[in-house]
This record gives sequence, C-alpha cells and structure tokens, in this order.
Amino acid sequence: MRNFEPEFRDELYELMRWRRDVRRFRTTPVDEALLMRCLDAFSHAPSVGLSEPWRIVRVESTKARAAARANFERANADALARYDGDQADNYAKLKLAGMDRSPVQLAIFCDEASPKGHGLGAGTMPEMRRYSVVSAVTLFWLAARAEGLGLGWVSVLDPVQLCRDLGVSEEWALIGYFCLGHPEEDHDTPELLREGWEARAPTLDITRA
Repeated sequence: MRNFEPEFRDELYELMRWRRDVRRFRTTPVDEALLMRCLDAFSHAPSVGLSEPWRIVRVESTKARAAARANFERANADALARYDGDQADNYAKLKLAGMDRSPVQLAIFCDEASPKGHGLGAGTMPEMRRYSVVSAVTLFWLAARAEGLGLGWVSVLDPVQLCRDLGVSEEWALIGYFCLGHPEEDHDTPELLREGWEARAPTLDITRA
C-alpha cells in the first residue's frame, strides 16, 4: 500500500479544514487547463459498480445562466417566506449563491439510467448512484481548494425546472449547481457559522450497534 509522509497527511487534513462553500468571487477568469485539472478529480472518484454516473453541464450561455439565476431567485423568495421574525431577517442577509460573479458555473447530474456498471450495487440501493456523484463532487471540491479556487454549491433551486431549462435527459437527476472561481477572500470557518445562522456540533456523535 502506498504510504504518505506525516507532513502530507497534516496538509491533507488542513485542506479539509479550509474547504469552504464560497459565494463571493472575483470575476477573474479561471484558466481552462486549471479547470480541467480540477475536473479530473471525477476520473479518480469511487462509484457504485464503476458506473461513473456523473454528467457535467457547463452553463455558459446568457440564456441558460439567466434561467438558473431566475430559478434561484424564485426558490430563495419561497424559502424566505417560510421563516419569520429574527430568523427571516437573518436569512435575508445571507448570500446563498455566487451566480452574479462566478466565471464558471456547472450543473452536475446523476444519470440514473446509465448502463455502465451493469447495475452492480444499485439494484438494492439505487440511490448509490447519486451518492457516487456526491463523492466525486467532494474530490472536485478539494482539488479546487488545493488550486486556490473556491466552489459554491447552490441548493436553493427547483431541480425539475432547471433540468427543463438546460434541456437535459429526463433520466438525469440534478445533484447540484456549482459556482467556481477565485474567491474574494479565504476563511477557515463556514460563512453560516460566521453569520450566526448555525453552529457546528462540538463532538462527533457515534452510536455503537
């Protein structure tokens, strides 16, 4: 088995600590070779049955980006309406998407009808295909952070409408809409923690069976 030096392991754990959900970007373009190097993380990701069910759409046209942005704004307004009082005020102050400035925007899907992998492991747990895509996104996220880029996951969206707007296959399920670019600043703590929205659990709760 490949062994890694303690210094490397320390930096790996530090990379995990500094991974952030970034929503504030500089408009500086992302070098294409750098982007491809980060996306190569998908080719090293685990997937159920080696199905590699991830499908990546680069959202570049003015029309597609406008549709995604309008989708977010509608969903965000609906979400705000579910809160009241101080919590509504706090929610309204949060910046929950970086669509206005991020130079790279990606919609990442799970192809739930892909024949690749021959259904191994997905017959009993079909959701494993989606989990595989999320695992790949995590590697991509760490690769981007290691390269000095920021990645933001936009989850306040209507996934069905976004699939329609982007014209993707009906067999594809949206995993996430991602904004990528050079962050305005670095932080080692989540923005939601800094803004007082929620706190991290002080300990990891592990149950024995």
